[in-house]
Amino acid sequence: MVGTYTMTTETDVTAKMGAGVSASYTDAMKTAAALRAESFINCVVTYNFSDTYAAGLNADIKYIISDIVSSIIAIEGIQYDTKGYITPQEAADKVNTLRDSKNQALAVLRIKNTQDFMNNA
Repeated sequence: MVGTYTMTTETDVTAKMGAGVSASYTDAMKTAAALRAESFINCVVTYNFSDTYAAGLNADIKYIISDIVSSIIAIEGIQYDTKGYITPQEAADKVNTLRDSKNQALAVLRIKNTQDFMNNA
């Protein structure tokens, strides 16, 4: 069983969480995190990607959105229980790297030129 996602894949989420993620971080938890992440992106960018993601959104933008959503899900999964990682610092480093990636991608989506590109692509 895998989480249910609109804007990312289980493969992306699993790769970002790494081997140390707790088996107790359930598919339902991942699905809930994905829904929160998707809503967060829509609100931050003030554009409803949920309605346009599957039907015609440019592939370049889809990859950026997928990166953000999978990073948010992975961050929640890592923070849920860090005991499976070699050290607490390993888990913290993963979270910091994913957070930075998420923030950079959100910044790109907020740029006016990117929004014009999304609408015209």
